Amino acid sequence: MGRSAAIVLYVVFMAVVVVGVDLLFFRNRFWERLMVNVGIVLVFAAFYLRFLKHP
Repeated sequence: MGRSAAIVLYVVFMAVVVVGVDLLFFRNRFWERLMVNVGIVLVFAAFYLRFLKHP
C-alpha cells in the first residue's frame, strides 16, 4: 500500500471515529461536541506524529 493511500485511510478512520462519537454521545450539545472533536483530532495527530511519520 502506498504512503498516500495509508494516510487517506488514516484520515477516513479518524472521520468515522469523530462522527461515531458525535452520534452516540453528543447529538444536541454543541460545545461539548466541539471540545471532544478537537480532542480526538489532537490524539490522532499525536499518534501520527509519534508512530507513523517517517523521516
